[in-house]
Amino acid sequence: MFLRNVLQASAILPFLYSTAFAQTQSQTACNNSPSLCSKPYNNITHLGAHDSPFLRDESTSFSTAGNQFVDSIKQLDAGVRLLSAQVHKTSNDSTGADAWHLCHGSCDFLDAGTLVDWLKSIKTWMDANPNDVVTILLVNSDNAAASILGPQFKTSGIDTYAYAPPTPGTIPKPWPTLQSLISNGTRLMTFVASLSPPSTEFPYLMDEFTYMFENDYENESPTDYKCTPDRPTGLATPEEAASSGRMFLQNHFLYAVTIGIQTPNATYVNTTNALTGLGSLGEAMTTCTGVYGKAANFVLVDFFNVGPAVSSVDRANGVSSAVGRKTVSNEVPDETMSGVGRREGSLFAVVVGVVVAVGFGL
Repeated sequence: MFLRNVLQASAILPFLYSTAFAQTQSQTACNNSPSLCSKPYNNITHLGAHDSPFLRDESTSFSTAGNQFVDSIKQLDAGVRLLSAQVHKTSNDSTGADAWHLCHGSCDFLDAGTLVDWLKSIKTWMDANPNDVVTILLVNSDNAAASILGPQFKTSGIDTYAYAPPTPGTIPKPWPTLQSLISNGTRLMTFVASLSPPSTEFPYLMDEFTYMFENDYENESPTDYKCTPDRPTGLATPEEAASSGRMFLQNHFLYAVTIGIQTPNATYVNTTNALTGLGSLGEAMTTCTGVYGKAANFVLVDFFNVGPAVSSVDRANGVSSAVGRKTVSNEVPDETMSGVGRREGSLFAVVVGVVVAVGFGL
């Protein structure tokens, strides 16, 4: 009996060891890879979902103004670590309470709900995923002051995770590693385009263009992508951008154009977000890496799960065996090209009267 018990115990030891090892690997992975834990925040590439909450799915009747096929939480589950959104004021409430919504161009057309509710959902995800550093990038469409945006973060509770630079308005030298951000409980980075001067009350709200520069974002052809800085306007050359110490946010999404109206291009996205091909993310990242001597710190894409875009980001980060990600379909829904969606997107653009109402900067 004793010998049989010993043999049975020895038989399950490999299973127990492999299970414990897998759990340890998962627990020590930072942003889905153990190899990223020791790297500074500004020395890896973060996958970004452009206009993260604006969906092209059943909830929006597959609106052609939508930039993503799945919601922000599914994006995070699948490996996205930067979520961008546009913030608009929707009432004349002088306190700003519950008046700040996520809207694509116009809240009359595509309203994804309140900023507070979106932040709450991200906080819930971060509560359940303690080894991940998340970045939020807000387009400050109605020029909300830090005194308005800060209480939205506080109400949501997500401010408890917020990182603040040692000196507000100054680029940290060096940036902390992912592991130190995780260990210190400051694993939320928040950038706002634009926000000035630096806030002492809410120092975690960082002005985007103090810390980042971007290439051009209004691309309508696969041959349009460039690596040269477009914003902030004071940076004219790659050399000036690199020497500024700012992080590089590489915009890589394509617009379709019909009678002068821009809408996110879902038709070509299988190549736009692919590793190879004309206008592909992989090739664009390689080109810009050659220009700057290092990969972009952030890449911002539409329909992130098609391609999928994360493949190019993993290659840039040297990640070959990511852990802890959930699978999301990489198919383009047939409904996205339906007549209903096309008419709805075109009607919106005509009503607002400006092309940039659909794209709006970020």
